[in-house]
Amino acid sequence: MFSWLSEPMEPTTADVVVIGLGPGGEAVATKLANSGLTVVGVDRRLVGGECPYFGCVPTKMMLRAAGALAEAHRVPMLAGDVSVHPSWNPVADRIRDEATDDWDDTVAVKRFEATGGRFIRGTGRISAPDEVTVDTDAGQQVISVRKGIVLNPGTEPSIPPIEGLAETPYWTNRDAVQAREVPDSLIVLGGGAIGLEFAQAFARFGTTVTIVEAADDILPASEPEAAEIVAGVLRSEGVDLRTGVTAQRISHDRSGFAVGLSDSGRVTASNLLVAVGRATDLRELGVAAAGIDAGARTIDTDEHLRAAPGVWVVGDVAGHGAFTHMSMYHADIVVDDIIGDGELTAEYHAVPGVTFTDPEAAQVGLTEAAARAQGLDVHTGTASVPSTSRGWIYKVGNEGVIKVVADAERGVLVGATVVAPAGGEVIGALAVAVHARVPVASLRRMIYAYPTLHRGIEDALNDLSLE
Repeated sequence: MFSWLSEPMEPTTADVVVIGLGPGGEAVATKLANSGLTVVGVDRRLVGGECPYFGCVPTKMMLRAAGALAEAHRVPMLAGDVSVHPSWNPVADRIRDEATDDWDDTVAVKRFEATGGRFIRGTGRISAPDEVTVDTDAGQQVISVRKGIVLNPGTEPSIPPIEGLAETPYWTNRDAVQAREVPDSLIVLGGGAIGLEFAQAFARFGTTVTIVEAADDILPASEPEAAEIVAGVLRSEGVDLRTGVTAQRISHDRSGFAVGLSDSGRVTASNLLVAVGRATDLRELGVAAAGIDAGARTIDTDEHLRAAPGVWVVGDVAGHGAFTHMSMYHADIVVDDIIGDGELTAEYHAVPGVTFTDPEAAQVGLTEAAARAQGLDVHTGTASVPSTSRGWIYKVGNEGVIKVVADAERGVLVGATVVAPAGGEVIGALAVAVHARVPVASLRRMIYAYPTLHRGIEDALNDLSLE
């Protein structure tokens, strides 16, 4: 996959070393190199991170294709007759050729090196204060750091200690994205965003799908209304949802996988996808050498993303959301702190996130439960998407809800959820409202274009009482 050859292993120095060149790390390294600093970027994986090769981009290509199939099946209810014959080949080809260059990051490496930065393929770790050691195929490279170290290690799929699992040819998201054929049947362990997106995409291409989720609902971090609607749609498309149960034992033979469940049930399939979460090995990253707790799940930082003197953290491992947009947000703050005036600081009261099922499930800020847990005077308002003007016009494929969560004492929204076609776009207006703390009274005086999906925000606000 890679043609890069290691440079000689003599000790070297740099102003900044960036360990991990995912979206945020690559942005930090590029901007610092363009500013004139000597920058070394280190990554054992593909430059650009999980998102362009195994996450955001290829999975949304899968979902775009699956959505086209779903729309075709709605034609008889809207426009006449249609015959649909699914083929996975265009999807697999597009992922390989357009999204990932056949999982080759040569272009990304050259783009970074064109800034004057130096790239080392290997596993980097903090080996002492102001020092990074990189293990490469050719040996160890020790780098003395003059200005700082930036950590953007990303995450690896979490593999639960289920009896028998390790001995089986299970999939993670990386395997699923590279599939050249649609599996006949699929068990998905995990009912979060990753699991649901793969489940719906494959199901729409003809795979028999079973989802096993330990929590009582799918999307356990979302509003229960969102989980209920998405679950209903998945079930209507033939997906078998098993919630409130865990996988106890897993076996594999020529006929496929068998999973024994905690409720004494048993499910079988030709393939198994593990999508129960992601994690970072902080010990491997050597953070203890900088005085950072290596036993923690994430790294605590201040508002400038500083984790220790001369150490900054970007992305998932900072613990404020495993999103590409969070990583990019962090990148600007870190760059400003290293070469700017340090005025940029991180705020997390309006973090948006989208699960790209159909309908899309988007949220920003706090859920109702999270707001109540903070002791706020919580009031909510909801609107059914099928009852809105645009939702009614859609007729089919229009399932959804818009929910707003307000702090009545301050008269502002602290959170919102949109489940709808293009819900990830509709949430944008509510993200502005939550981020800028726009008074509910001002939101109610806005003009909402008719007939749009975002006009449903007005309906949800009309259902909201701050008395």
